[in-house]
Amino acid sequence: MKISASVVAQMLGAWQVGPGPAHQRLSDRLRLLVLDGRLVLDAALPSERDLALALGVSRTTVGTAYRSLADTQFIDTRARSRAVIRLPDDPAPHRQAASSSPTIDLSFAAPAAPGPILHRAFDTALERLPRYFDRRGYERDGVVELRESVARWYAGRGLPTRPDQIMITNGAQHALALIARTLVRPGDRVVIDHPTYPHAIRAFTDARARLVPVALEPDGWNVEQLRVAGRGAALAYLIPDFHNPTGQCMPAHVRRRLDPGCPVVIDETMADLAIDLPRPVAFAADHPDAISIGSTSKSIWGGLRIGWIRAGSSILTRLSRMRPGTDLGTPILEQLAASILLDGLDTHLPDRIHRLREQRDGLYAALAQHFPDWTVSIPPGGLSFWVVLDQPISSRLAAIAPDYGITLAAGPRFGIGGAFERHVRLPYSLPVDELASAVEQLAAARRAVVRGERGKHEPSTVA
Repeated sequence: MKISASVVAQMLGAWQVGPGPAHQRLSDRLRLLVLDGRLVLDAALPSERDLALALGVSRTTVGTAYRSLADTQFIDTRARSRAVIRLPDDPAPHRQAASSSPTIDLSFAAPAAPGPILHRAFDTALERLPRYFDRRGYERDGVVELRESVARWYAGRGLPTRPDQIMITNGAQHALALIARTLVRPGDRVVIDHPTYPHAIRAFTDARARLVPVALEPDGWNVEQLRVAGRGAALAYLIPDFHNPTGQCMPAHVRRRLDPGCPVVIDETMADLAIDLPRPVAFAADHPDAISIGSTSKSIWGGLRIGWIRAGSSILTRLSRMRPGTDLGTPILEQLAASILLDGLDTHLPDRIHRLREQRDGLYAALAQHFPDWTVSIPPGGLSFWVVLDQPISSRLAAIAPDYGITLAAGPRFGIGGAFERHVRLPYSLPVDELASAVEQLAAARRAVVRGERGKHEPSTVA
């Protein structure tokens, strides 16, 4: 697959902001695009000449950046052919002199499994599995037990739901990709929160949609801007329940007023993670035509790979017809286990919320100690802080962080056009002691960035 110079330029965004020579900033941003998965493996980059023209820089700048990426094994270059994206054999070495601790992954906002509860659920699911042995095993819309459990989950959030309004998917990301393939045509406008979930950006970009970002303000959603942006749009994608990455929760009066004037996809993956507020009423209680997606990945465990779509019959019919092009259904055993776990959610969710509150407060205290110049707002739920940095160094920080024993998701990953260099998402889904160690290592990485040090996979400065 070849990537045009204009597309790469758009993905790079404001890459020229920051310290160091231009070729260094360019190679840093290209590397982050590869590590974040926005520049896919085996894709061919534009020629030096074409990219230089698109960026308005010299061909020498682009050529030096490409050579740096080749030296660190992020691209393959051959004479008379385009540079091809690859990954080095060891893309994230760790500077043992800086930290003797194992790598702490802060790029994922996902809790560990509730081991004993999960084990018991699968034991029971195995006992129920023989009921399906006389069937083909392809349940395109999901087994009835799980669809009934999801319907009860919605009813518990103030939204009466029938099992035939539910389609089971292989996680929320699969649900979103299926919706994008089915409902979005090339060139369609799709309204998104800004920032938003990175894989949603990828799903709509893969569908060749034109993304229309509406800024999520410090005090929440701007109803009027969403209404204006939604005029003529094919779809709006919003995360009102403990938004990823900011953790904000849309108030009830805003939900009732919201009318973007186009079909709305509501991501409710975080809805159960209400730390300081009651669990919010489902969005579709006020907007019956909304398409809702959910998942067990945050409230139970990501390893289940169970998600769902709640929608009207006409939408579900279209989705069901499109689905066989990519998969034929979700594994039966996992669905049966997920049904058991969802039905018992209220018994083990309080323990998870208690741990998240402790982890959130522990991470907040550590950040206040080590980063007094950073702005950290405490979210009422969800899994992460959306931190405002004192300098636009998010990509540089993410690039050097592995050398200090941590991995980060840079702020621009959550937006388009290179936005959010002054932000970083920091999840509190790890134990408190690990979070405290991670902040210490993050402080060391930041000091290195401020001093102008370079990571082991960053290109050396060329005179």
